Amino acid sequence: MYDLQDITIRSISVSEMDNNVYLLTSRATGVQVLIDAADDADAILALVGEGAADTTATAHLALLVTTHSHWDHVRALADVVERTGVRTAAGADDAGDIVVPTDVPLAHGDIGFLDGLELEAIHLRGHTPGSTALLYRDPAGPAHLFTGDSLFPGGLGNTQGDAGRFRSLHADVVERIFDYLPDDTVVHPGHGKGTTLGTERGSLEEWAARGW
Repeated sequence: MYDLQDITIRSISVSEMDNNVYLLTSRATGVQVLIDAADDADAILALVGEGAADTTATAHLALLVTTHSHWDHVRALADVVERTGVRTAAGADDAGDIVVPTDVPLAHGDIGFLDGLELEAIHLRGHTPGSTALLYRDPAGPAHLFTGDSLFPGGLGNTQGDAGRFRSLHADVVERIFDYLPDDTVVHPGHGKGTTLGTERGSLEEWAARGW
C-alpha cells in the first residue's frame, strides 16, 4: 500500500497468473479508480471496500480502467460492472476486443479529471494495439505509473515473437515513458512486483538487442 499526499494506492494479486489489481482512492473526496478487474470479483470488491478506510469522505467507485484487452485482465470485468454500475475506460484500439462496452475510450495523452484524482493515459502500442498505461503525478513525491503488461522489471511485455510489434512497443516505452518521466517514477506492472524507471533505464539497449 502507498499512502501518498492526496491518494492511497492499494493492490491485490488475483488468479493463477498473479494478476495485479490496483485501487486508487482520493483522501479528500472518496473518488476511487480501479485498474484491471482481472479475476475474482469478490476479492476485488473487498479491496474496494477496504479503500473506504482511506478517505474521510464517502468512498465512491467512479471508474474502472482496463489496461489492455487480454483475457486474463478482464475475467471479472463484467461481474464488477454489473454489481457496481461503474463506468469503464480502456484504450480506444482495444475497446472492440473487450466484451464489456467501454464508456470512455482512451487516446494517448488523454487526462482524466476526477474529483480529487487525475490520471494521464499513455498509449503503448505492441503488446496489444490499444495497451494503455496510466500515470498519476504525486504532488509531493515520485510519479506512479500503472503499465499493464507493457513494462515489467527486466523487460517489456510479450509481443509473440513479432519483430514489428516489439519495435513498436520498445519505441513507445522509450519515447513515451523513459524520455518523458524521471528515474524515481514508480512502476506498477500487471503481474508481479514493481520497479522504478531508474532501475530499468540501463537495460533499454539490451532489450532492443535481444528483441524481447
